[in-house]
Amino acid sequence: MQLKHMRKEIAQFLQAGQEAIARIRVEHVIREQNIWAAYEILELFCEFVLARVPIIESQRECPPELREAISSIIFAAPRCSDVPDLLQIKNLFTTKYGKEFVMAVSELRPDSSVNRTIIEKLSISAPAAEVKLKILNDIAKEYNLEWNSSNTEAEFSKKHEDLLGGSKQACAGVGLPQAPNKRDSFKSSPSNGAQSIIPTNTKQESHQPQAPSASSNAPFLGTNEIEPSIKNYDAGLVSDVKRETRPQSTEILEKARAAIASAERASAAARAAAELVNVKFGSFKLEESKSSSQL
Repeated sequence: MQLKHMRKEIAQFLQAGQEAIARIRVEHVIREQNIWAAYEILELFCEFVLARVPIIESQRECPPELREAISSIIFAAPRCSDVPDLLQIKNLFTTKYGKEFVMAVSELRPDSSVNRTIIEKLSISAPAAEVKLKILNDIAKEYNLEWNSSNTEAEFSKKHEDLLGGSKQACAGVGLPQAPNKRDSFKSSPSNGAQSIIPTNTKQESHQPQAPSASSNAPFLGTNEIEPSIKNYDAGLVSDVKRETRPQSTEILEKARAAIASAERASAAARAAAELVNVKFGSFKLEESKSSSQL
């Protein structure tokens, strides 16, 4: 009765031209139909298990002929909330066969033996566009509606952007930044940071050796001989940079020493000026006292 009522509502939406709402409601119809089909299979499995309860009681392990039925009931129990009795049956099977058996069924391991139709009907994934279009056409025929499905087919054929995964087109042409190579960081280039810190007067004096090209020595040198030469070349570049940056550090120390000396001279001049002021102030006091005594 619930399915009939939902199909009738979808027919009314199609007749009123509200296809967007009908496309959403048809997913609920498909889900209810899948649950109904799963219930019919579970009913058969429950009857099959009920007829073989004495075999289940007499054996410790799950019988091979009952493995598909029992596994399907355990898998469907938490997914069929309308039938809470299935959860009680699942608890009984957990006590009988152990938690590892139930865990293998819940995780759908290769040896779980769960019925494939039960897995498909109780899946939470969205139904395919072909299935939704077929159900809408069946509903239109059932209620004798002259419905043009071209707009719905065009809507179903669109590839919507995955909001969780992000836009793939925006990130297609953007590559991740690559880390700079340590060997390239010491090459002489106008934008190299190591070259920019070298003073201008030392650039002309320094003569850096050029790295031997691998292509010119390839017929004469093997790979084991080329690699040490490249390493020695890199070590020479590092040592040259260190030697060229030493004069800059000594100049900074000399400037600091000169600043300290000038500060000491300034403080000495200030002390001398203060003493001079004190002497003048004392002489002024002495003259003032003499003049007062004469009066």
